[in-house]
Order: sequence, then structure tokens, then C-alpha cells
Amino acid sequence: MKALATFLVLLNYFTRCHGWICTTAPEHVAATQVDAGNGMVVMTDKNSNAFFLSDSSWSKLGSVPLKHVTVGYAGVWGVNLDNRVYKFAAGDFFPTRGITLIQVDAGQHQVVGVTHQNSIHCLNASSASSIQEEGVLNWNTISGALMYMSCGPLGCWGVNSGQNIYFTKVSPDACSISGWRQIDGAAVKVEVGTDGRVFVVNQSGNVYERTGISEAVPQGTGWSQITFCVAINHVTYDLGRLWLLTNTGVLLNCI
Repeated sequence: MKALATFLVLLNYFTRCHGWICTTAPEHVAATQVDAGNGMVVMTDKNSNAFFLSDSSWSKLGSVPLKHVTVGYAGVWGVNLDNRVYKFAAGDFFPTRGITLIQVDAGQHQVVGVTHQNSIHCLNASSASSIQEEGVLNWNTISGALMYMSCGPLGCWGVNSGQNIYFTKVSPDACSISGWRQIDGAAVKVEVGTDGRVFVVNQSGNVYERTGISEAVPQGTGWSQITFCVAINHVTYDLGRLWLLTNTGVLLNCI
């Protein structure tokens, strides 16, 4: 415990040196994934429990074991160990039918996700907001191949198995796309904030933010590294706060 306390003190010190003031988020042992959107923060742990941040502590989110959870305008969605897709409603997660996915993103009014084979799928806004437990979801297949995907107000971003980064615009109503554009750089994860800010994590655990994003240039113009003294495994952003998950399972809250 003493070693952990010393580590956290040093971590806070170093992250303050690089433009973001970071503190440890409410403690939770063995976090594995975190997502923020629409004013809410959710996470999963190594035991496949899902939680949401309530004031200064984590509260259990539903009763279903999940390996991945996402939150945004389309609500709260998750994926279990069998890659079955769940939606949160009426106090718990219920299973949906139609497709299996390894990762989903509910950041905008449509829901997007990718399969184990890296195929890309989109559930339009109407279906995402009105599905019933007994219904079969009509997922639209999007051209391309990605292992991770995230959407914001100006478009969707993804990374493929070769760590290439891509951008496209997606219609929430029809799930049609404008065509994939490859972006310079390399990453293993990408997350888009509710306000359109884009962050990536590369294979070495380094974090970068996309610069030059605007309505006229939604794909941005460059990358700016955000330097931390530890390797980062996951990043998410909402309402001016950057949430980071280190490779050791420590959650950081940065402003």
C-alpha cells in the first residue's frame, strides 16, 4: 500500500507538468475499460462487473457480466464475454438479438460496433432508441474492416488491425457513410468526445489528441501528444474531463 501511495503521488506530480491536472479517480481495483459520454462515466473490471460513477464512488450498473460498456446519446450498451450485445433499460441490461460484437460505441444517436472478424456494423438512431427485448435488431453493415470504432458529432473514427486510423461521416438515420479516409498516424484505440474532440492510444501506451478539427475540416490536421509518466491502456473524454486507464489498472481523472 505504501508503494502504491508513493506511485500515485509521483503520477499526479508528473501529469501536472504536461498541461493536464490529473488526480486518481475514485478507487476501484482492477479496472479494465472506461467510457464517458453524455455526462456519465462507466467502467468494467477484471471480473466483468459494470459500474457507473456516482458522485465520488462507483456504483454497480446492472447485474449482467460485461467485458465492455459504452455510454452516450444512444444510451448505455455493453458486450458480454460471448460477444452478445446488451442494452441498459429499466434498471438492468437485457440481451439483444441480431449480431455479436466485440466492441460497441453509443456516443451518438446511432450505435456502431465491430466483430471478431473486424466487420463494421451500425444500428440506426430509430432502432437504437426504440428496441424491445424480444425484437431482433436490424444492424447495417458498413464497408471496411476495423477492430475499434468511436463516433462523435462530426463523424466516426476507427482503427484497424494494422493500427491504421480512419475517419468517415455516418448518417444516424440511414447508417450510410461518406467513405473512409485514412488519417496519418498509428493507434490501437480511438475515442471521440461528445463535443467532437478525438484522442487515440498507440501500441506503446502514448496518448495523442487530434488537432485542427472543425466543421469545415472534421478529420483535423495533425496530432498533439499528451505526455504521461506511465503507459495508458484506454482513454475517454467528456465535459472537459479526460479519463485515463493505465496499464496497471489505475484510473485517472484529468482536466
